[in-house]
Amino acid sequence: MGSFNILDMALTAAKTDEEKREIVLKYLEKKCNPEERTIVQDFPEGLEWFNTKEPLSLHRDLRGKLVVLDFFTYCCINCMHILPDLEVLEEKFPVSDGLVVIGVHSAKFENEKTSANVLNAVLRYDIAHAVVNDHEAVLWNALDVQCWPTLVLVGPSGEYLLPIIGEGNRKKLLLICEVTMAFFRSRGEIVVDAELPMLALLKDTLPDSPLLFPGKIVIDGQGNNLAVADSGHHRILVTSQEGVVLHCIGGTEKGFVDGSFRKARFHSPQGMVWKDEIIYLADTENHAIRKIDLKAGAVTTIAGTGVMGDYKCQWGGAPGPEQVLSSPWDVCLGGPDDSILFIAMAGSHQIWGLFLRDSKWLKNVDHKAQVCMLYAGSGKEENRNNAYPRKAGFAQPSGLVNPHVEYLNCMFVADSESSSIRGVSLKDGAVRGVVGGDLDPMNLFAFGDVDGSGRDAKLQHPLGLAWNPLNQHLYVADSYNHKIKVVDPVQKSCTTVAGSGKPGRVDGSILAEVEFNEPGGLCVSPTFNKLYVADTNNNAIRVMDLRDQTVQELKIIFPSTTQPPTTELDSMSLSGQPIKSAISAGSPVVSCPVLDVTPGGTVCIQLTVKLPAGCKLTKGAPTAWMAYIKDTANLVFGKTPISSFDTPLAHRWTVPSTAFAAGDAILRIEVVVCYCEMDSGTCHMTALAFESPLKVKSSGAKGDVNLTIEHDM
Repeated sequence: MGSFNILDMALTAAKTDEEKREIVLKYLEKKCNPEERTIVQDFPEGLEWFNTKEPLSLHRDLRGKLVVLDFFTYCCINCMHILPDLEVLEEKFPVSDGLVVIGVHSAKFENEKTSANVLNAVLRYDIAHAVVNDHEAVLWNALDVQCWPTLVLVGPSGEYLLPIIGEGNRKKLLLICEVTMAFFRSRGEIVVDAELPMLALLKDTLPDSPLLFPGKIVIDGQGNNLAVADSGHHRILVTSQEGVVLHCIGGTEKGFVDGSFRKARFHSPQGMVWKDEIIYLADTENHAIRKIDLKAGAVTTIAGTGVMGDYKCQWGGAPGPEQVLSSPWDVCLGGPDDSILFIAMAGSHQIWGLFLRDSKWLKNVDHKAQVCMLYAGSGKEENRNNAYPRKAGFAQPSGLVNPHVEYLNCMFVADSESSSIRGVSLKDGAVRGVVGGDLDPMNLFAFGDVDGSGRDAKLQHPLGLAWNPLNQHLYVADSYNHKIKVVDPVQKSCTTVAGSGKPGRVDGSILAEVEFNEPGGLCVSPTFNKLYVADTNNNAIRVMDLRDQTVQELKIIFPSTTQPPTTELDSMSLSGQPIKSAISAGSPVVSCPVLDVTPGGTVCIQLTVKLPAGCKLTKGAPTAWMAYIKDTANLVFGKTPISSFDTPLAHRWTVPSTAFAAGDAILRIEVVVCYCEMDSGTCHMTALAFESPLKVKSSGAKGDVNLTIEHDM
């Protein structure tokens, strides 16, 4: 490390890129001198790999390559910040040119040592290079790595070259790699060939899913609709309480675009707050705050430039669209008449405020609308409480809630890296501890899974908070313990209410046996009887009934006006081509009576469907029916919406005179039924198919033929 420190200081002092290249070149010549040359040990055997078909060997598979080892842990916001730098590096120097990036996951939290959780992180962050789970930190210790993130450059023969520590080093990284690649090419040591045959991206195996790593969830003031940050799909879904999608805002590809709901683009959106017809959103990887106007159907950027701020300990103060931000993770409203949007700025370890209109703040100072500035936090990553807000320290604040309770007069923060819940005064900005953390503000390893009071209670990387006005308690998504906990902010007590502590996907009425998988967001219904949970790694929304003490999944249903589900009926067919069944091939088929029909005659179809007891059709969902002649291009009637089963469904069909040249046929009726259980709110989508053989007579009376079907679900 000593020689690198000298190199780093020399690069900082150099005035031109040419001087910097010369400094790096001399450093490499020295490091490759046989007397100073050190060989990095190979990857330990038995480790699990991702984005590869098989484990890689540094000295076999990667020989002849410049290797960049990215030591990271997936909880770390600073580690996330260098992923774009690595993407730029890989674009400039692809594997075929002789440079390979390898992620070395070295866990901070116990939960992060599990390979299944690392796999989810690789998918969630869309990491496209190979990653190895060094769960016992063997390479970390062997290379004397001391902090996250750290990049270690390894030469084509396994030589230890240098580390690059921390974030914000893109220019340095690109320059060093450019010089290093040229240096080893001049020595004939870089092997230029095709892509590594053992690389295989995990994201290519992801199944289609309505949600992908949902981060946060919020409910409107009336309790009618939900908004879900579908973070992995880079979009926001507004749904009914039954899970029917009302608005799909943004696309499934990342971007930074304002405009209509269809044109807008986000990048890994997270926290939201809903006020009247406006949703304020922390667009995390775009380093921006977005405003979603539900009435106007438009998205605008109200803070952030789309580029991460490479600063710390800055106060801000610029108009929102000009103010650079750093990974905002959550938001809440506060101040006089909710005129201030508070921002949990995870990337700079601070709490910021954006003035939505002219307002007064601390010490009754006037502030203009749109100004965005620091409220609390020094920018140093620590768990430091202080009566002076800008001398306090946070560690990746990721959850934010303002209870709007006069006797508390504060907002609460899920301070994820210190594994604690903190309070920030709305009167003077003073920061205090509530539960979790440690007396030593520099100790960010005081995590665990212990119910208790104050610092005796232990959490593990909590991400989400929700306030329940009924019991005056906080609900906490204790993400890495896979639990939901409740905190009394007055007594400073913390108690588990749901979750076994094991990652999984188990609903039920025994809350201690329910399983979540890194839940990241929470909200309480305005009636205070339901807790909605964004269960991130399960790609699901779970609903905890606070009265019945049960947990059930909320199914997300896309009506045809937003995005059709795979079971949506489709009446389209190619001319002359058989109509394809639009429901699952595994759906049961009900056999119906044989019908004697005559071309030109009429078939009177009447279908009665009885829902299960205590159920109703899901409002706004794509319940519909259609009918066609099986294995032909003959449509009886196209997709027809169903609003009620109170009366039988009916259709009169005139048999075409040229429909059955081949003789007998089969009439097939398909129905998609979306319904909800009224007590629990659980929603279902079921496909039904009915088939009736047709005996076609070439002549005879052209009278009516009745097909009456009664079906109990």
